[in-house]
Parts: sequence; structure tokens; C-alpha cells
Amino acid sequence: MGNETVIREGDIQVMSAGTGVMHSEYNNSPEKPVKFLQIWVIPNKLNVTPRYDQISLADIAKENKFYQVLSPNKEDEGIWIYQQAWFHIGKFTKGTSDEYEIKQKGNGVYAFILEGEVEINGEKLSRRDGMGIWEADKFTVTATEDARVLLMDVPMAL
Repeated sequence: MGNETVIREGDIQVMSAGTGVMHSEYNNSPEKPVKFLQIWVIPNKLNVTPRYDQISLADIAKENKFYQVLSPNKEDEGIWIYQQAWFHIGKFTKGTSDEYEIKQKGNGVYAFILEGEVEINGEKLSRRDGMGIWEADKFTVTATEDARVLLMDVPMAL
């Protein structure tokens, strides 16, 4: 596709291989380690034209509230993918909460704690902890310390 870019802190990139792509990644800095999440989502549509998109969270971030960074809809906030999946991120100060409503019947949520500590459904979670939530309509995330949380709302069956 000819894309070459730098992914900076706070950026989200989506790549759909579709009918096939060549891809490579490397750290351009000899001094600083790279820390990032690479999340693979099984698409709901095959043999599509390969595509790539990237956004900066600085343009859409909200405080003490989950905000959408990915969805199946081109018109929505964030970037889009070929799947009935919605990703949200929240940056919370200690003592704040937000309720999340699962977007589609049959979906579940994988909550991943990027930084800090939170409580979800009575479970305490810390940096790099994860928790699966399914057979629920909604749940509340409460920051017990300053925290950043990623929610991945995805189908539980293919």
C-alpha cells in the first residue's frame, strides 16, 4: 500500500490486511524501548481491499468518561473496522466512575487496565490486569487510583 508512518504515544492505528499486505514494524530509537498493544480482531468480512488508518487520541480524549476510539461504523468517532466491535478508552482520576453499556446483544467486553487501579463489579484490577465481562448489559468502572482503561466490546461468537 506504500504507507510509512510513525506511531506516537496516544495514537491508534488500524490495518485491515484484506486480500493481503506486506507489513513490518521497528523501533526507530536505539535508546528508548517501545511499549504498545497490538490487538487482532477477526473480521466479519473477507477479501476486502486492504486499508490503513491512524488517529491521535488527543483529538477526541475526554476526562473521567469512556470515549469511543473504534467502531464498525465509518461515521462514528474514532476509526472503524470490519467487525461489530467497539473500543473505548477512559482516563479517570481517583474516586471517579463511569458506567459502560455493552453495545450489542451477544457481545462481551475485555477490560484492560493500561495504568493505575480500578474496581469493576467488586474486583480490584491494577496496571496490565484484564477482565472479561459477558452476559451483562452494563457495568461500572471506578478508579481507586488515577487510571487509564481500555474496553474492547466484541462478539462472543463468530
